[in-house]
Amino acid sequence: MIFETSTAAILQKIDQIDPVAYGKSRNYVDGAVSHLSPYISRGVLSTKLVFERLQVRGIPFSSMEKFVQELAWRDYWQQLWIAKGTQINTDLKSEQLEVLHRAIPEAIVKGTTGIQLIDQGIQILKDTGHLHNHMRMYLASIACNIAKSHWKHPAEWMYYHLLDGDWASNALSWQWVAGTNSNKKYFANQDNINTFFYGSQKGSFLDVPYEAFENIPCPENLRASIVVDFKTPLPASDEVSLLPERPVLLYNYYNLDPFWRKDEAANRILLLEPSVFEKHPVSEKCIDFVIKLSKNIPGIQVFVGEFENLAKQALGQQLIFKEHPLNKHYRGTQDDRDWLSSVKGDFPSFFRFWKPCKKELKNR
Repeated sequence: MIFETSTAAILQKIDQIDPVAYGKSRNYVDGAVSHLSPYISRGVLSTKLVFERLQVRGIPFSSMEKFVQELAWRDYWQQLWIAKGTQINTDLKSEQLEVLHRAIPEAIVKGTTGIQLIDQGIQILKDTGHLHNHMRMYLASIACNIAKSHWKHPAEWMYYHLLDGDWASNALSWQWVAGTNSNKKYFANQDNINTFFYGSQKGSFLDVPYEAFENIPCPENLRASIVVDFKTPLPASDEVSLLPERPVLLYNYYNLDPFWRKDEAANRILLLEPSVFEKHPVSEKCIDFVIKLSKNIPGIQVFVGEFENLAKQALGQQLIFKEHPLNKHYRGTQDDRDWLSSVKGDFPSFFRFWKPCKKELKNR
């Protein structure tokens, strides 16, 4: 999977979406998915822009409801991050039970779980930074509910590799699988994997009926665990030159919107803070992807350093940025993000959030 990085190619992807086919086939490995996730996660596209572009095509809401619901999930996770802050880094609703360690099975890191399609998926993740949504759930279930790893370190491992890594959706989805952000744990057996990924493997440790999962022993090859020392290879910083009569627009790992204040005369800076990537490390592929996406923003300069250091260089100039939970230490003018709807806040479940969101979107 190769992800284009030009704005024109990205917008064309929206126009190629078949929301009806998406709703019917999204769970299959060859389903009619949009491949927009990396662009939404990196802030190139907003959920609102994607929805409005579908509306322009005259697609009835009933035909695209499932696709729009998935857009709403993204806003929901981000709203939880805003509301909960660093609490999303801990067991959110209930403690994960039967945890044996806070590492990750070595077999997952190496892609040697013995489940053929899972191991293929791990290699695809490493090679491309892409992983099908169902495969993410399968991996989380094996790590947390079969190998009894605490969810956080395996979630960090997956986030590290994903081009569409969004810490809110990643951490909270892993917690949903592990049962710390849901009412029960998620399991998938070999038949499920074979069905959605067209496999034929039999006799694996997952080749059991669902009622057997509560008492399934950890397979021998999942017992060895490791703690991975993630490092983010940040690029060299540009020699930033700021025109004093212009404001400074701050872009970052979660905001690479090429349309943001597009027609304003401004200094445009991609801020990559080492402290942020120490807390949430990402791979070289992810950083390369971000640098390529930033080329869609005319005149952008890359500043590798902390916000305070940049603020000193921009002393007396207006600093403008988009709201995000990782930007709370920024100072200056904060712009709101382009949310899918006006529905905001800490909802106890997605469907409590979706109900008013759906009502608003249907009436647009």
